[in-house]
Amino acid sequence: MIDLGKKIRMERIMDRDAKRALIVPLDHGVTMGSIQGIEDIKRVIIDVAEGGATAVVMNKGMIAQGYRGYGRDIGLIMHLSASTILGPSSDDKVLIGSVEQAIRMGADAVAIHINVGADGEAEMLRDLGFVSEDCMDWRVPLFVMTYARGRKVKDPYDMDALRHAARLGAEFGADVVTTNYTGSAETFRELVKSVPVPVLVTGGQKRRSDLDTLKIIKECIEAGGAGAAIGRNIFQHENPYNMTRAICKIIFKGASVEDAARELKKKGDIKTK
Repeated sequence: MIDLGKKIRMERIMDRDAKRALIVPLDHGVTMGSIQGIEDIKRVIIDVAEGGATAVVMNKGMIAQGYRGYGRDIGLIMHLSASTILGPSSDDKVLIGSVEQAIRMGADAVAIHINVGADGEAEMLRDLGFVSEDCMDWRVPLFVMTYARGRKVKDPYDMDALRHAARLGAEFGADVVTTNYTGSAETFRELVKSVPVPVLVTGGQKRRSDLDTLKIIKECIEAGGAGAAIGRNIFQHENPYNMTRAICKIIFKGASVEDAARELKKKGDIKTK
């Protein structure tokens, strides 16, 4: 029997035809403070929605500040875990919300962040187990952001470590897993093969060039990835709308990096209401 509630919600955050997604995380205000690009969160949501992104990730307090009732619709994923760079261990995430609260806020899905190898790994896995159970009960899609970070992790981009982290997300019931790029299309293909749910590549810190970001996304799509979760490389771009359009052209239309990059040179501005 089809789980209708989850199917409907998934179609709000992933393209129903392509079965792919461009998610824009906007939850950095807890971890890093009011960094450049998210000061006016409503502005960036308008840009990425009109640019073609399928969903945004937000902390609960920002939903009322940025979500709006006009323009192109966009899916909403509420983030349930957090830490700050000022704390003793930013790799240890704690729960700051619940699935029921996300439903009351109007979210289509929830996200939780897990750092495999961190000192607080056991507590994070316990929290993931409880959140996963609630998602199954309420038919809410679960996005698990899985990374290999901590004192025992020598290389956070090591393919074996990332494959372990991504598989862990699926083992706990994730509907979608997001993780770091492994460095090549070949190794990312091996990661995708080992995970039985859609895998999105994350953008990480602001990259030196737009072409670097577009190249990584193209390689991940060619390796079988289901899209990308790109935050700073979109909202810190000089034109988030154009950057979103460029990435969407790769994810949803199969464009080359060169073709997608032409979107960055186009002029135009999205007007707020």
